[in-house]
Amino acid sequence: MINRRSFGKLVASSAAAASFTACTSSNSLIGSTSSARIIVIGGGFGGATCAKYLKKFDNNLEVILIEANKTYHTCPFSNLVIAGEKSMSDIEHGYDTLKSKYGINVHHAMVNKIDAPSKEVILEDGTKISYDKCVVSPGIDFKYDMEGYKAGDDQYSPHAYKAGAQTELLKSQLEDMPNGGTFVMVPPSNPFRCPPGPYERASLVAHYIKHNKPKSKVIILDQKNKFSKQGLFTEGWEEEGFEDIIEWRSAEDGGKVTQIDAKNRSVKTEDGMIKADVLNFIPNQKANKVAFTSGLTKGDWCPVSQINFESKIHKDVHVLGDSSIATTMPKSGFSASSQAKVTALQIVSALKGEKLITPKYANTCYSLITPDYGISVAKVYKADAKHVAKINGSGGISPMGAGKDFRSMEAIFAQGWYDGITADMFQ
Repeated sequence: MINRRSFGKLVASSAAAASFTACTSSNSLIGSTSSARIIVIGGGFGGATCAKYLKKFDNNLEVILIEANKTYHTCPFSNLVIAGEKSMSDIEHGYDTLKSKYGINVHHAMVNKIDAPSKEVILEDGTKISYDKCVVSPGIDFKYDMEGYKAGDDQYSPHAYKAGAQTELLKSQLEDMPNGGTFVMVPPSNPFRCPPGPYERASLVAHYIKHNKPKSKVIILDQKNKFSKQGLFTEGWEEEGFEDIIEWRSAEDGGKVTQIDAKNRSVKTEDGMIKADVLNFIPNQKANKVAFTSGLTKGDWCPVSQINFESKIHKDVHVLGDSSIATTMPKSGFSASSQAKVTALQIVSALKGEKLITPKYANTCYSLITPDYGISVAKVYKADAKHVAKINGSGGISPMGAGKDFRSMEAIFAQGWYDGITADMFQ
């Protein structure tokens, strides 16, 4: 048996040990005399982690982290905020330790574009900052490819897929929903950030409804015919008594949405109109705007080398996290963190003229069906320049039929995972 605090320490120490192993695989990285300037754009799971580990691998680097917001709210555990189980302060993190402990120059500003030929980052106010290497981990933006849905409609139908004001808005709408109301969720088509995220949200909203508005229901109008961890979610819904609360409709079984009226909270499907009291429309997704203004995209996402996440379009620019094409790796916070550490190591190696390693990446994803019911999936990956491939036999998924004690323990592990990975980012 292991408690939450012990597990958090275990996760944090394991992450540190893994990073130390990666670092000491090339001992000359310790005490490097490099004085190159690295600009990191985006202060989330990918960017903050990469900035920190660049300094850990070579303290003589000048690392500039550019992030628009002075505080960062994590998407992981934001669904618990929506369901009233946590507050916004529980998922809020700052950059003071990165500045004071690691000597990272944190600059709060919006980036307009990267001028790769000139090796300059251009801020929204016109300021230009030169770099030797640039790392971009900007997250996602949304596509307006649904009939009737336009920019600004998220004030009526919050997507809450960028944690912060949208999280609070969706929480408020859920609290104001009448007993007997309908919460309609429209998950996006693949690929998108955090594949299990919408279904965790539906689960926790159902948990809130069961205890606060028992006459209400959740309707999921999916644009897909299957979803991540589907068997585990549906088993959990049955075990927690959500069968009469959650109705999931696949794309081929009435879930396909053809039009959104966000202001009036109505959805048109191939089978007719559905009126919602709360409409949680999560648009289809693409790389963040800065990736497009910087010419880093091919289609909706950024093609990169799989061994160091260097752009295939612009040399010395590395794109990691949700905006990148990482073949089989999901778009998740843990994936971005894993990619960030490898990228930091490869950049330091390249600056010293050393051979790049053949990397391995990892992903671990916990989802909560209730605050005391957790499920998870984990995988290890091996990369070459073109592909990231799953390593057969690595990782695993929560077993079906495991029982409530096992699910409760996984919920404790989920909190430990969160505590560990956020400490690894910001402490």
